[in-house]
Amino acid sequence: MNTNELKSFLDAKVEQYNNPKFIESDPIQIPHQFSKKEDIEIAGFLTATIAWGNRKSIIKNANRMMQLLDHAPHDFVLNHLESDLEKLTSFVHRTFNGLDFIQFIKSLNHIYTNHNGMEAVFVKHAEKDSLQQSIHKFKSVFFEIEHLSRTQKHVGDPLKNSAAKRINMFLRWMIRTDNCGVDFGIWDSLSPAQLSCPLDVHSGNVARKLGLLKRKQNDAKALREFDISLRQLDSNDPVKYDFALFGLGVFESF
Repeated sequence: MNTNELKSFLDAKVEQYNNPKFIESDPIQIPHQFSKKEDIEIAGFLTATIAWGNRKSIIKNANRMMQLLDHAPHDFVLNHLESDLEKLTSFVHRTFNGLDFIQFIKSLNHIYTNHNGMEAVFVKHAEKDSLQQSIHKFKSVFFEIEHLSRTQKHVGDPLKNSAAKRINMFLRWMIRTDNCGVDFGIWDSLSPAQLSCPLDVHSGNVARKLGLLKRKQNDAKALREFDISLRQLDSNDPVKYDFALFGLGVFESF
């Protein structure tokens, strides 16, 4: 396929998968339970953080997270007592355990109390066509309070060559407006043009088969290459192709 044929093919796949039916089997359904901005972003961030492995397990455990936060994540983050955190110790999703969960609540409290929320941190360090520096800075702010060293591995860092798949997915949810009811677009101080596509096994494998990516590892260097390819297809909304690549990989075994 030439570039125009590839764009037409992928645009059709975006249209096929970027619709409300996508929500039914995707972890994005968790933040869709909320209407308040801060609840959506906290639920989205926590859900994206545990978004690896079996999708049913991710959704089940993300719902468990919301239950433990009394289905009011922003209020819990801001107003919890130390004794309220004890019930979180029972949580586990793969290598993310209750101690990590407690650390995340404390770090989020720090960000909302002292840094005017998550959006403000990302905006402060955003570059014209990338949020990878913002992700790096967000991680440093997130862990500038006393923290468990083990928890740091649960926030990716592009400057340490991580593709930061989960946090790039979270940013897609918050920033991209799709007019289809899937992505939220509630961070309007940032632009979809700054986003990077979440790079994982499925999107990476499909991207390589389509000639959008040559590098074999799914790391920060691959993400930069991937960014360039997708921006050639649509510089204003490059990560819309996440829907196409994911659908081709997961639902069509492309």
